[in-house]
Amino acid sequence: MPTRSMPGSTCCATLLACLAAAAVAAPPGDDKSATTRTLEAGAKLLQRSAPLAPMDVYLVGFHPMKEAPSRQMEAHHFCHQMNEDFAQCALFDGNTRDARLVGVEYIVSEKLFATLPVAERPYWHPHNGEILSGQLAAPGIPLIAEKALMRQKINSYGKTWHFWNTGTDGRGADALPLGPPMLAWSFNRDGELDPTLLQRHDADLTMRSGERRRQRTDLLPLARPQAGVDALKNAFPRSSAIPGVVDSQASGVR
Repeated sequence: MPTRSMPGSTCCATLLACLAAAAVAAPPGDDKSATTRTLEAGAKLLQRSAPLAPMDVYLVGFHPMKEAPSRQMEAHHFCHQMNEDFAQCALFDGNTRDARLVGVEYIVSEKLFATLPVAERPYWHPHNGEILSGQLAAPGIPLIAEKALMRQKINSYGKTWHFWNTGTDGRGADALPLGPPMLAWSFNRDGELDPTLLQRHDADLTMRSGERRRQRTDLLPLARPQAGVDALKNAFPRSSAIPGVVDSQASGVR
């Protein structure tokens, strides 16, 4: 799925890589028939896609599955900020026309998270680790605009479900969406994210995650303790704290 804010040069390293990605992306099935193409053309002319039109905020980050944290993937978020406190995103495994829809994410502010029932909160992952580590990026927009977006998302939470393992974590891909959806989480400590995923991510961006991290140090005073920061801590015993990213239970904050 293309985006207005994503320069074509950062979609893939080379045209060959783009073509290879497109070939892998195709699910099993026959080529579109003439009837299908005619119906698509008519729908494009006569039907509306209003709910998709506002999905113009593009973010790239990483998700581990909460119950299987070694299963990790890069997720391309195409989002609509519905109001100051709530956004909804469609998740893809790339940013080309052939990218596969792999999940959804809802994003709420700290204020809305505080209104959730206690039993609901374990489904929502914190975002400060993604932001302050430099892992979360908004490719293609000026640095000042990206910083403003990250400032808006500091202390926020996301509820994310992944439906399709398309193999972006280096494991075998499923040809079709199989099995139950998996609850995804966020990386909140150094040493949790597979470094090969981060290296590949950085190679596609004009600014590396380490530089983004340095650029965002002025956001540290805004970061408050969040629920769920230490949710994956035991799965990665060699991980270490990210400055400014603190679990609310460990800090005594509820």
